[in-house]
Amino acid sequence: MTVDPQLQKFGLIKRETPRAINLDPLQTGGILTPEARQALTEWGDGYSVCDYCGGMLDQIKTPPIYDFVHKALPAFLGMDHARVTNGARESKFAVMHAMCKEGDWIVLDGNAHYSSMVAAQRARLKIKTVPKTPAPDYRITPEAYAAAIEEVRAESGKPPALALLTYPDGSYGNLPDAKAITKVAHDYKVPIIVNGAYAIGRMPFDGKALGADFVAGSGHKSMAASGPVGVLGVNAPYDATVFQKSPTNKNKEIEFLGCTARGATIMTMIASFPKVVERTQPASWEKEVGDARWFAEQMESIGMRQLGDKPHNHDLMFFEGTVFYDISQKADRYFLYREMKARGIHGIKPGLTKNFKISTLGVGREKLGIVADAFRDIIKKYSA
Repeated sequence: MTVDPQLQKFGLIKRETPRAINLDPLQTGGILTPEARQALTEWGDGYSVCDYCGGMLDQIKTPPIYDFVHKALPAFLGMDHARVTNGARESKFAVMHAMCKEGDWIVLDGNAHYSSMVAAQRARLKIKTVPKTPAPDYRITPEAYAAAIEEVRAESGKPPALALLTYPDGSYGNLPDAKAITKVAHDYKVPIIVNGAYAIGRMPFDGKALGADFVAGSGHKSMAASGPVGVLGVNAPYDATVFQKSPTNKNKEIEFLGCTARGATIMTMIASFPKVVERTQPASWEKEVGDARWFAEQMESIGMRQLGDKPHNHDLMFFEGTVFYDISQKADRYFLYREMKARGIHGIKPGLTKNFKISTLGVGREKLGIVADAFRDIIKKYSA
């Protein structure tokens, strides 16, 4: 038998050895706990969880998926009901598809993740974007939400069917006044999704206290789980709509196509959950915010500018400046990535010098000091 040479590229593909310090916003909250790494091996087989399923994934008692989905997770989200999904975008789409009809309007913030846009487009919705304030703040205000809802009402004759707020956004790490914005939506009788992909699992979060009707979270971004995996929280009375079951397959929920996350994804989320709960306690989060603010001060001392909320209230930050861009004009656009990699620091995307975003979650003040010193050393090296 002749072996197809194309097959030689497949098989075990080793990941590059992780560097000592990781600042990538997509990765810091998703780094697996030791317990989750063990669960990845235990539950990695494709049939693993399905062995225990009697037809409804969320009803599995052993392993304790039922207790997680119906007891622990709603309490953690501060919501009436919860489900585990295949990602935050799937959570958002499920709500949009269940709550809206084709051609309905949705209002979402100008800092929204592209997946919120794509989810709305897939649901065939019309989109009204709430503008953000100009640089350097890029804030989303309640007044702007009210104006956007009024624009929809003037254009269509009725308020939008749904609203969405990103909390925080994935570019600047801004935490808008969620309570005030959800109140605006409710004053117009508009239900609202809070997209907490960078909040749930990283910081204290209570969807009901924020005024959310629905919340979406990301397990692989923020809950130390192997992805893709997400969470969805739903408050009454909307649970009957979002969790509607198939008339032909009566134990299958339509919006989740019968089953969602299973196997390694949900089991790593469950394995990491005790430590995720621990790291989202107020005292732990206060320390993380303190570290982020300290690091922002270090970056600004070398000529970078932190955009967005100041003082900052989240681990995700966006920096802008010319100091490294000016060096790149003499060296090359990949010099910063290369220099950081040589120092065991990961997270600055290749080619970015003038602006970039990073996350300080879980890094700690000592390692953040090493990062700050690395930036200073690089400037000194290329200024000599």
